[in-house]
Amino acid sequence: MAERLAGRHALVTGGGGGIGLAVSAAYLAEGASCTAVDIAAAPSPALAALRERHPQQLAYLAADITQTDRLPALVHAAAQRFGIVDLLFNNAAVFDLAPLLDSDERMYQRLFDVNVKGLFFTMQAVLKALVAAGRPGCVINLASQAGRRGEALVAHYCATKAAVISYTQSAALAMAPHGIRVNAIAPGVVDTPMWNQVDALFARYEGLQPGEKKAAVGRAVPLGRMGVPADIAGAAVFLASAESAYVTAQTLNVDGGNVMS
Repeated sequence: MAERLAGRHALVTGGGGGIGLAVSAAYLAEGASCTAVDIAAAPSPALAALRERHPQQLAYLAADITQTDRLPALVHAAAQRFGIVDLLFNNAAVFDLAPLLDSDERMYQRLFDVNVKGLFFTMQAVLKALVAAGRPGCVINLASQAGRRGEALVAHYCATKAAVISYTQSAALAMAPHGIRVNAIAPGVVDTPMWNQVDALFARYEGLQPGEKKAAVGRAVPLGRMGVPADIAGAAVFLASAESAYVTAQTLNVDGGNVMS
């Protein structure tokens, strides 16, 4: 099963850590070249270490995906190193929460700017290049179980991830005539550095001790644990590979059984 992605060029946003880093590593292991994108000027130590192991396959580009006018240039710059981007793992996102009556426009704008606007226009830039070149390809958007249902403290984040699912379906239908597949992954609770922030916010608003929320959500998963980034990376390889050639417009739940659909 090795080298399932040989000859492919993957663009991974939010590639500096967590799920993005795990997916980058998995794509490299399957033979793809990979351009990891994150907002920091230099790659994270973990990503730099991965690049040292794959100097001919992995490149890093710093970008703010909310600066949508620069995204076509980002996709073009990535193509200069490894050829046209024919695989997008659209992962960059931010999280915040607050009681509904206290949530302000600043929080709303930040979440929608990154999680929806940035994701959509990154996808559009990659798709335009593929269609112009007459090339097939694949897009995988990162949704969330939060996009499947509302949560009292997490209204804006849930809404952004619901939008990701909807855009995935629309883009898949638009791109099907071009031989381009568009799918999404909806993780459940995944043990990444972001969960330290999530846990602290729940502790603040629900009167919990640090670590209490994280432990509780792990116990509540039917499979009995939080996910890890490698769980998502496995699904990301499947959806990028020829094994899913007849799969498009789908959002795959990778959540230990939290959501059944």
